[in-house]
Amino acid sequence: MLKRIAVADLRVGMYIQEFCGSWMDHPFWKSKFLLETQQDLQRIQASSIGELWIDVSKGLDVAAGAQASSEAEAQQEIEATLMAAVERRRSPPVVAMDVELERAAKVCARSKEAVLSMFSDARMGRALDFGQAESLVTEISESVLRHPSALISLARLKHADEYTYMHSVAVCALMIALARQLGLGEGAVREAGLAGLLHDVGKMAIDQDVLNKPGKLNDAEFSAVRRHPEAGGEILISGKQVSALVLDVCLHHHEKVDGSGYPHGLQGEQISLFARMGAVCDVYDAITSNRPYKAGWDPAESIRKMAEWKGHFDEGVFQAFVKTVGIYPVGSLVRLESGRLAVVLEQNAKSLLVPRVKAFFLAKSKLPIPPVVIDLSKPTAQDRIVGRESAAAWGFEHLEELWSGTPQPRRR
Repeated sequence: MLKRIAVADLRVGMYIQEFCGSWMDHPFWKSKFLLETQQDLQRIQASSIGELWIDVSKGLDVAAGAQASSEAEAQQEIEATLMAAVERRRSPPVVAMDVELERAAKVCARSKEAVLSMFSDARMGRALDFGQAESLVTEISESVLRHPSALISLARLKHADEYTYMHSVAVCALMIALARQLGLGEGAVREAGLAGLLHDVGKMAIDQDVLNKPGKLNDAEFSAVRRHPEAGGEILISGKQVSALVLDVCLHHHEKVDGSGYPHGLQGEQISLFARMGAVCDVYDAITSNRPYKAGWDPAESIRKMAEWKGHFDEGVFQAFVKTVGIYPVGSLVRLESGRLAVVLEQNAKSLLVPRVKAFFLAKSKLPIPPVVIDLSKPTAQDRIVGRESAAAWGFEHLEELWSGTPQPRRR
């Protein structure tokens, strides 16, 4: 876990993660190392550096009575109370799905332009507008509160060439919804949203041709991509306006609980709650979205596959995530007991197994039928989901239009 401390509280045995300030302000060519000698400690104390970040998972913690950053203390409090709140259910939707879809489409459009502008500033070496980022988080949070599925589902329908920007919007919305599912307070919910919005800012340090490459990356390109968490951390630290929680998600959203992730190979409890949340949200949106090199997977199939990746995700966080998006997320293709194929329209707040669906096709005769909306939770429904189906295998290219009501470009 990262903590921001005063240089006066630094002692031999601490692991220095980053100095706060320009690299010219300290006497070392590197900024990440274990402080092993009193001589090096004196050199740092004699420099103009006033504060720095330490990683207490790799070295000593602050001494008793020393003041670490308030953000780190807040993180410890959040983690201590998390699991007691895991089973708390989210509030029912405030507005109907179709009503919020219309609003969410406008939020997505504004968010895309704002994130594009912010990330372009980062690519050009200019300071990020954190005020704009916080305003975006507020707007996205309000949409998720009105209906938890609308914006999350729309943000998944991104074009391959806008993936990097809309992925940040989608992960922001997913982090907000997951934080509420976990029962975190609204302050922590906003921090989670900001962390999701900025988690991939380090990709602005990667050549665009590499990010959008349709084929397999070579070793050098792969190494460059794997460095994006650390590059993002450097951008956020230089801005001096985000909390340790936000920085931690940026640095560690690719860590895995079995220790096989990157960049630091953290495992288990060494990975903070927010970084564990970020790992789940990041992967879900990535595998369900169209990318330059592959088409997105079906949402329900993605949830099934993620559940099989042992050692990748924190089990408690992943279970809460499934409650957030559903076993059959919006947009999933399912087969009903009646033999009809249907697309999922909306989750049921009381049961993940009986969402609202729109039946539109007969599987046996392979013929379309007039679309009909069915609330599977109603006793009068007389039908149930018996399995997932692959839209690609059936050749369906219009599922997005069926559930969103908005025409979507065909996949190439």
